[in-house]
Amino acid sequence: MSLSEITSRIAKCEAEAGRAAGSTTLIAVSKVQPNARVDAVLQEGHRVFGENRVQEAAGKWPQFRERYQGIELHIIGPLQTNKARQAMELGDVIHTLDRPKLANTLARLAQELGRCPDLFIQVNTGEEPQKAGIAPSDTDAFVKDCQALDLPVAGLMCIPPVDEEPSLHFALLAKLAARNGLTGLSMGMSGDFERAIALGATHVRVGSAIFGARVPVT
Repeated sequence: MSLSEITSRIAKCEAEAGRAAGSTTLIAVSKVQPNARVDAVLQEGHRVFGENRVQEAAGKWPQFRERYQGIELHIIGPLQTNKARQAMELGDVIHTLDRPKLANTLARLAQELGRCPDLFIQVNTGEEPQKAGIAPSDTDAFVKDCQALDLPVAGLMCIPPVDEEPSLHFALLAKLAARNGLTGLSMGMSGDFERAIALGATHVRVGSAIFGARVPVT
């Protein structure tokens, strides 16, 4: 599937949901993709990309930024505190604020750096023990704690369980965001982004549908 096909499907979903055209940001997830594939998407004019690993982002995006203006980089993978400074220096948005220790680290670094990327709080909507994220029942308190640290919380993010209907989790995330006065909803990937848009997603994370199958790391 091409980039243009994805953007057309997004536009159709927005229209069907009665949402404003362009109200959904498409994050092209370029993790583990060869530079040639990423370059091709950049040449098509797309500028918003997502990376899971800070180390991979550091090896890829400075050179692209030298060649292309207006790139917006989203850090969408689990973030270790010892990688937080690098993530803040590289990324424009971080989607995986998922625990108090990381919030405190980001707040301290924001003071040192004089800036902080926009942040999405990751909510473990399925309460899966193996998955990162704040429990739904703890989300209200965590949002307040992050705001008290002067962190720029833009919204919430979730990754639904693979064996459950994602719409239920998207609806829960939207409810939690609205209750806390947050407008950003980072939800929906290649297989379910249309359902996410129907339920208010402001950011969808699409990789394989744009780039093709990932190239295994050797």
